[in-house]
Amino acid sequence: MAAVTAGQTAQAAAGSTDGADGALEAAFDAAVAADERIEPRDWMPDAYRASLVRQMAQHAHSEIIGMLPEANWITRAPSLRRKAILMAKVQDEAGHGLYLYSAAETLGTGREELLDKLHAGRQRYSSIFNYPTLTWADVGAIGWLVDGAAITNQVPLCRCSYGPYARAMVRICKEESFHQRQGYELLLALSHGTPAQHEMAQDAVNRWWWPSLMMFGPPDDASSHSAQSMTWKIKRHSNDELRQRFVDICVPQAEVLGLALPDPDLRWNEERGQHDFGAIDWTEFQEVLKGNGPCNEQRLTQRRRAHEEGAWVRDAAAAYAQKHTDSPNADAAKTDVPKTVVPNGEATA
Repeated sequence: MAAVTAGQTAQAAAGSTDGADGALEAAFDAAVAADERIEPRDWMPDAYRASLVRQMAQHAHSEIIGMLPEANWITRAPSLRRKAILMAKVQDEAGHGLYLYSAAETLGTGREELLDKLHAGRQRYSSIFNYPTLTWADVGAIGWLVDGAAITNQVPLCRCSYGPYARAMVRICKEESFHQRQGYELLLALSHGTPAQHEMAQDAVNRWWWPSLMMFGPPDDASSHSAQSMTWKIKRHSNDELRQRFVDICVPQAEVLGLALPDPDLRWNEERGQHDFGAIDWTEFQEVLKGNGPCNEQRLTQRRRAHEEGAWVRDAAAAYAQKHTDSPNADAAKTDVPKTVVPNGEATA
């Protein structure tokens, strides 16, 4: 039997009658199984839509909240070059948040609704951003470990079954790879610098290593969303698989840096062909998720204040857009857009 494409699910939805829900779901399942992309106008189960909104919202919130720990060091960067690099990185994170909010909007949810839920504490962001950045070396540790964990987790999302999310992730992962390289280079300079600089780099790695492992989420047997997300091909690998991959990548990198990963149980397992590593303190993880982390309240307070202080910018942009929409010349301007010819010979605006 030929596979039913994602586009066909939308066609089926248009002509559905009694008993069509089962046929639509079967067509959706077939499209996912065939690695077809699900697009915004295609039929999809409500649970699939809700799962995507939850994941993309959490991802977008994480990019926006994640600007705060590093922005704290922009004015204290040790050189103009480092300052410019860090400013560019923080700007990139803002852009990532916008890509992801836009992708979530294709599912019928408003950006303001998502932000309201974030500010009210009804939607989460990554637990990693509730830890403080105590020294300049923390900027390097975040780049190497936090962005490195993000890349490990997010590269498979470029093959996510939902088209807008997958396409957004392609650009995000390219930029995150650059951020990881920046952090690694910063730590390399510190670890091969003075003894005090080396100690600062080691201290940062000691504090960020375990929270970085927690970024992949709870173990598979305790994850309430992972299995279903993998069935729908929103995710391609389980939390534990990605965490193991990240550890195996970091060990040789740490050797080049000349820094020790703070895990006495970390060792190569010849039989498995992977590294064994120590037990994660999941109690700490759960406490941070509950809002009891070192910087939970500080991060949300800063985010709420920034949102309130930026209200006039949003109002001005909305008024400007409305002014041009209501302009008597708006329709004429649309018809005056010059036409171009694409390779297949069709004219397009």
